[in-house]
Amino acid sequence: MDCQRCGACCAHYRVSFYWAEADDAPGGHVPVGLTEPVSPLMRCMAGTNHRSPHCGALQGQVGQQVGCRIYADRPTPCREVQPGDPQCLKARAAHGLTD
Repeated sequence: MDCQRCGACCAHYRVSFYWAEADDAPGGHVPVGLTEPVSPLMRCMAGTNHRSPHCGALQGQVGQQVGCRIYADRPTPCREVQPGDPQCLKARAAHGLTD
């Protein structure tokens, strides 16, 4: 499984994180323009707080060739998911990616 060919997680889950990870907070790194508020203390990646999520930082087509426009500055949930872990496999199955 190669994340650069997959992107299923980026188009399956709401990516929520603590507001201070956004770059409008001191020490934050996630571009605030690609986020939206979820609550006073939480933000999410734009496009992921929908019935059919699709992260605004995801480039390319899921299951083909994808990339993250903010890979170096991605939020904690994106850093924690690993290829082949249960979250990954669930997202891949939802997109019909079984190999």
